[in-house]
Amino acid sequence: MKRILIATDGSAPAHEALEFGLDLAAEQDAETFVVHVAPIVDPMPYGGFGYFAPALLHEFDEHDRGLLTEAAEFAAEKRVDVKTKLLQGNPADEIVAFADSIDADLVVVGSRGHGAFASALLGSVSGAVLHQSRRPVLIVRGTQVTAAAGVPA
Repeated sequence: MKRILIATDGSAPAHEALEFGLDLAAEQDAETFVVHVAPIVDPMPYGGFGYFAPALLHEFDEHDRGLLTEAAEFAAEKRVDVKTKLLQGNPADEIVAFADSIDADLVVVGSRGHGAFASALLGSVSGAVLHQSRRPVLIVRGTQVTAAAGVPA
């Protein structure tokens, strides 16, 4: 394996995917890329008449850059060199396109595990990457389990 692409959005499952991807990259001595995809627009919190809610163009901010900085620092702790890239657009589309542009051998993404119903309503970035990509995709499902009634965490 020569190149691994790891996508992050700052969530706990994305961090687990980052950790797994970095461990795999170290084991394989693979060139490693970490990407974050920012939205094109930010919806405005108030307003909207009819079907159109007002929105502003998203400008890259410290949150966007910070996710990649944190990922690079975590990689350095694991002694893995990474290249980071901040992208903008539809997360699944951008991840798949970037993987193609670097000829990635593997794409690693985290999954929040919303379940089939929630994913059908909200969409699933990991699921979309899996279905759109012509490259192998490894989905790391978050290991954090919430406590159910009467079941200790």
